[in-house]
Amino acid sequence: MPEKILENLSINTIIGAGTRIDGDVVSPGFTRIDGALKGDLTVQGRVVIGENARLRSNVSGTAVTVGGVVLGDILAHDRVIVLSSAVVLGTIITCRIQIDEGSIIHGRVITCATREEWERRCAEQRDARSINAPIFRRT
Repeated sequence: MPEKILENLSINTIIGAGTRIDGDVVSPGFTRIDGALKGDLTVQGRVVIGENARLRSNVSGTAVTVGGVVLGDILAHDRVIVLSSAVVLGTIITCRIQIDEGSIIHGRVITCATREEWERRCAEQRDARSINAPIFRRT
């Protein structure tokens, strides 16, 4: 009988409603966002983006559930779940995806068969993003 792997479901990081962060966030585990974030979100675990959350971010984690608005790319090896209240404006790269009726996705959805393909596609997406990044920023 295969061994069951129990995932740690304790939340490591919460960005609550009414909270606004300008800057990158790196979290070692399960992260929930209910506020606003402008900057990349890199998580070494699951990510839940609440219904009222607003992100201008590239999001990466093992599994991502989106209920709010994400303007940026979502990279998750295990799975991405896009709830009916979600709006995603960007590329989604994952091995499994669930898209609920009523959600809005404007961008590309790339599903990969293997972890190696996922890593290659993510590297290509990051390279393309860096090529298109503005060289000079207005202050």
